[in-house]
Amino acid sequence: MNYPDMRLLQLLARTFPNSESASTEIINLEAILSLPKGTEHFVADIHGEHEAFLHILRNASGNIKRKVHDLFDESLPEQEMRDLCTLIYYPEKRLEMIEEGTDEDLSGFYARTLLQLIQVCQSVSSKYTRSKVRKALPKQFAYIIEELLHESPNDEDKDAYVQRIVETIVQIGQARNFIVAICNVIHKLSIDQLHILGDIFDRGPGAHIIMDYLLTRDNFDLQWGNHDALWMGAAAGQDACIAIVLRLSLRFANLATLEEGYGINLLPLATFAMDTYADDPCLQFQPIGTLAEVKGDEKRMRLIAQMHKAISVIQFKLEGQLINAHPEWNIDRRGTLENIDLSRGTYRFEEKDYPLLDTHFPTLDPSDPYRLTAEEQDLMKRLHHSFRISEKLQKHVRLLFSHGSMYLVCNSNLLFHASVPLNADGSLRQVEIDGKTYQGRELMQQIEFKMRTAYPSSIGGSRKGAVRDFFWYLWCGPDSPLFDKNRMATFERYFLAEPATHHEEKGAYYQLRENPAVCSRILQHFGVLPLTGELEGVCPHIINGHVPVHASQGENPVKADGMLMVIDGGFSKSYHHTTGIAGYTLVYHSRGFELIQHEPFTSTAEAVASGTDIKSSKQIVEMMGRRIRVRDTDKGRQIQEQIKELRSLLHAYRHGIIKENTKK
Repeated sequence: MNYPDMRLLQLLARTFPNSESASTEIINLEAILSLPKGTEHFVADIHGEHEAFLHILRNASGNIKRKVHDLFDESLPEQEMRDLCTLIYYPEKRLEMIEEGTDEDLSGFYARTLLQLIQVCQSVSSKYTRSKVRKALPKQFAYIIEELLHESPNDEDKDAYVQRIVETIVQIGQARNFIVAICNVIHKLSIDQLHILGDIFDRGPGAHIIMDYLLTRDNFDLQWGNHDALWMGAAAGQDACIAIVLRLSLRFANLATLEEGYGINLLPLATFAMDTYADDPCLQFQPIGTLAEVKGDEKRMRLIAQMHKAISVIQFKLEGQLINAHPEWNIDRRGTLENIDLSRGTYRFEEKDYPLLDTHFPTLDPSDPYRLTAEEQDLMKRLHHSFRISEKLQKHVRLLFSHGSMYLVCNSNLLFHASVPLNADGSLRQVEIDGKTYQGRELMQQIEFKMRTAYPSSIGGSRKGAVRDFFWYLWCGPDSPLFDKNRMATFERYFLAEPATHHEEKGAYYQLRENPAVCSRILQHFGVLPLTGELEGVCPHIINGHVPVHASQGENPVKADGMLMVIDGGFSKSYHHTTGIAGYTLVYHSRGFELIQHEPFTSTAEAVASGTDIKSSKQIVEMMGRRIRVRDTDKGRQIQEQIKELRSLLHAYRHGIIKENTKK
């Protein structure tokens, strides 16, 4: 028999010191291979909509509701099933409401609810090993919950045993804690792996809440989007990124993330804006999608508009400095401020002059348009300091790095946020970074390396600053895989009325992604393997977001004969009027793919009080001929390699090549 590296076998022998322990592990791993694969959920472009996002995770994209109906459709009325679902989604808040709303003894309610929750938990845990379920249990209640999960209350021989456990839980005043614990286990086991395909930040008010939630979760990964890269750059201290983060927050009147979430001090910006733009109506800078708490407050609305304009002008100056400092980026259409003719009130765009909607630029020096005034420099110094010392922001960005990447290949699916830069003929585009050219997978890998180098960076001096500048390029660079448009028309959208000046030409990827041959070449280039065994021949997929799917106009999120799925359905409220929906979840379970289309979510408060749920509709994307087992997945391939190594260890024990330790 050919043995693997003897050092590997000797290391394995430390964990499995004799043939009995090695044999037991082989049996365990072989059994795991036969289990159905865990359920993967894919979401993209959350954009700070924390309530809708967290609700979808709590209801597992409608799967928990379906399981409740499967279990209790013949024994519970519709209202009680709805109440049970709401309790599962929000156990603490729902229990508090129930307890405050009655003076009656709730012992019977607690006992019934515990038995119902045990059945739901048994259903969602059925595809997992006891070991995996045990790891999901809270330590303080693990033994009792495990006993309840593996004993059926419908078995007459065990009925009294289960009933007595439940009664005792209620009698000793632990029912509330057990209900919350079991609901949390249901949440954990309903989604085996969560994939977030970029753009957690901006627009909505709760990106920091989403990140706090992710800190508590184990099985998830992130593929960075351009909005994420923007915040990573801001946290690293890149001033243009800081200015854009502030501008976007003010544009959507979303100050909660900055002030409440990350403790960013906006007082210096407010003071500067009130002084500099005191007599300016700032009409082009009124916030859009204004939050309820800001509506009607004219004084606050005016201040936000002034701050919005102040930081926008600073952004344009900082961007002009970056363009001049980095000619290698070939950004030749974003030189904005030098195209302003204040004497005529016009702006030159592609050899044509257009009237400006706003001509008040008190900090602009036409002879040196990208120079910050002394006051602007002082303001940026203060803002820079505030971003760099924000402990929570830095913690969240470290999470983006620890769980994130530019792309991921998982279970025959290629995941990335936006695009793979292509030429017009469908070939991979060569992109220059630091004097060398890269394409496709190598381009993604080099970009990721450069981002990780910049935060935190051991490189000192000007080189460190140059690396940080690359975060801004990823936000809006023409060959950035996170953006992939010829330009970002931010200035023109603010200051020019002509729609033609607002146009942003998408890269070739967006024109060619409907082509199955192009998608096939991309998958092959990234080494994406099709499913094996009995499912051999089932095609792999590309999954991405970034560009909202206009479902209301009949656009299909499934493209290229099913090879590509675009799952940006518009979580952000600002997109609802264009997409016609409020987000997608792509669910990949043991029988295939389902695309769940969500309608707008009201609020967590209404969901708890009234039992309202997100209305979702299901689209079958692809069903397999048989259930997908763990054996067919990436994890399964790893387990098969482990089994192979353990069999070698077992053979080595039996032939005396490695001595057994029978005392352990």
